[in-house]
Amino acid sequence: MRIINRLLNLQCGLWILITTPFSVASSTSPSSLLGMFTQRWQKAQDMANLEQSVSDYNAHWIATSENQAQAVRHRRLLALPLDDRFDPAMGIFSHGHVQTGDKMSLPSNFWPAIALNDADVPWLYSVSRIEGVTSARVPYKDYGEDAITPYQPLKALDKVVGGPLDFRAPTNYVFLPLWMFRALGLRPFDIVQVDLIQTVAPGSLARLRPHSKSFTKEIPNPQAVLETELRHYSALTQGSTIAFDFLKKRYWFDVVELRAAPRGEKQPMVKVQDCDIATDFLPSREDMKEKKENLKKLKESKED
Repeated sequence: MRIINRLLNLQCGLWILITTPFSVASSTSPSSLLGMFTQRWQKAQDMANLEQSVSDYNAHWIATSENQAQAVRHRRLLALPLDDRFDPAMGIFSHGHVQTGDKMSLPSNFWPAIALNDADVPWLYSVSRIEGVTSARVPYKDYGEDAITPYQPLKALDKVVGGPLDFRAPTNYVFLPLWMFRALGLRPFDIVQVDLIQTVAPGSLARLRPHSKSFTKEIPNPQAVLETELRHYSALTQGSTIAFDFLKKRYWFDVVELRAAPRGEKQPMVKVQDCDIATDFLPSREDMKEKKENLKKLKESKED
């Protein structure tokens, strides 16, 4: 047993020497180095267990599905945020819109799912929190500046919908724009449920509330700009906060209300792509905040 322990300690030492910068290793005690290795080993083991649990669930789903179409349309996946490395090449429609669109990088099984399930364009996928599986929501204030909006989102969502950016994510992973992470309260490597969905109604009206009043003041034809930028969203989810870029400035909008065609009933999600959808601007959150502050001041002045 002592010999085995010594061999294990030797392996630990060699691994630490290989993976630790010389400047750090030379100034760190053996016990501290072993502690560093133990932390790294535990983190790797936890990650392996997490990936295995996802893989086991998906394998069971595939094995018990009634047919191939059902087997490929549903997965549990580990969520990671999209970044600029996923930006399509210049000339491709989604270039420059990794964070200002609803496109996600999906694993390859969702590509044959389209044909096997006779899915119509736009192809839509829901991303959902899983009760008792997805970790506790991340507080809004804990997100990095790239994901922070001027105002806190309207509400915490359990499900959002979007389209495919590509189908090259690793088998047990999905990569999402930051606004989806924020809407669902996710942290990297949270487990989510992803499904090909075919029940989203075409939209007839989207009521959006800008965060900043500058959108309508700085842009000559905001309605036209909005309709152009909205093409980078395949669908909208009521209660989400989405972004558009114009002249190198980012503008945020709350999706306040959605109505479906042809009867105009309210819906939690609607298609935007290939739809004759009207958009309606509500007073900005900045205007609403100023109005509230002015009313408060007026009330205080009357009391004095």
